[in-house]
Amino acid sequence: MNILVLCTGNSCRSQIAHGYLQHFAGDRATVYSAGVETHGLNPKAVQVMAEDGIDISHHTSNHVDEYQQVNFDFVITVCDNARERCPYFPTTAQNFHYNFPDPAKATGTPEEVITQFRAVRDQIKQYSHQFVNEHLA
Repeated sequence: MNILVLCTGNSCRSQIAHGYLQHFAGDRATVYSAGVETHGLNPKAVQVMAEDGIDISHHTSNHVDEYQQVNFDFVITVCDNARERCPYFPTTAQNFHYNFPDPAKATGTPEEVITQFRAVRDQIKQYSHQFVNEHLA
């Protein structure tokens, strides 16, 4: 099974989902993540994932065009912008969508910002766990 997670910049939400989906799926799926743009890996996303025992520091920020030749079984968009701008994939992939808040837009003190990252991480963790249980069981 091949899973693609799409977001705007492939820096936060799609990277977190990539980490959790791969963690929960294990060898039952290969997970890719990409953006309709590339913004680089967000250090706070790496930090909050490490706090939960998942290392995504080796991930790269990839553009969706890089995966045109991959036959995906599932495509998950994790923000409305990516859903609207997602290119057409000539595939039979099942499409899923969940609009998670963008933690990169969080404002406030450093503690308030990291709290937002953790909240979004926890939402994505729950979604990813449920997705794997329902679609890769």
